[in-house]
Amino acid sequence: MIIRFEHAGKASYGTTTGDMVDVLTAAPWHGGVSTGEHIALSGLKLLAPTEPTKVVCVGRNYAAHAAELGNEVPAEPLIFIKPASSVIGPHAPIVLPAISENVQHEAELAIVIGRRCRNVGADEVPGYVAGFTCVNDVTARDIQRRETQFTRAKSFDTFCPIGPWIIEGLPQGARAVRCRVDGELRQDGSTAHMIHDPAHLVAFISRIMTLEPGDVVSTGTPAGVGQILAGQTVDIEIEGVGVLSNPVRNEE
Repeated sequence: MIIRFEHAGKASYGTTTGDMVDVLTAAPWHGGVSTGEHIALSGLKLLAPTEPTKVVCVGRNYAAHAAELGNEVPAEPLIFIKPASSVIGPHAPIVLPAISENVQHEAELAIVIGRRCRNVGADEVPGYVAGFTCVNDVTARDIQRRETQFTRAKSFDTFCPIGPWIIEGLPQGARAVRCRVDGELRQDGSTAHMIHDPAHLVAFISRIMTLEPGDVVSTGTPAGVGQILAGQTVDIEIEGVGVLSNPVRNEE
């Protein structure tokens, strides 16, 4: 798996074998190679495993989630963008903005792009993917409901936790997608229920915009979204990846 971490006062990328990390010169998708240094994974401060130029999200890609919000399922993928400034890593706090009274979690499987991707077919997508990871598409739901655009509700700083690491390749088969808040199971879905699968989503988006190495495509959330409050901890779990955990606090 691919990780990004803080070590000796700087951020570095690495690949893991068992409990050891092979430190890289840069991200693998930017030509990073081994420095020859190997360090223990245990105790490292993990950061968001990629530094995307953009995070492209897909709305209403699970019929049950569209229904719980009273929305129709769109004929084509409904996409929106989270800015790079919204990205945080494991254990970093999700900060609740004072202007929202209803911030919610959304557990999602995300694809990380490994090669510059433009106008590709779904069958070509595996050759453009670095791997997959967990995303929490944090949303100010009250703001989203008031506005026809998603940008403000989805783009606050800290509203895009990513991690804890990247599993290489395109995910094969169905994957469980879960969210727990303080240990309580809130979302318990499966990628088998996606309307548009990851390969078709990447291909669709690549016909609209160029996806750069390190960019993230977040594939939508299953039913069960709900409010998060200061003092809680949100755990996003994707089967075969692991758990992305973030505490929640109020804006200071």
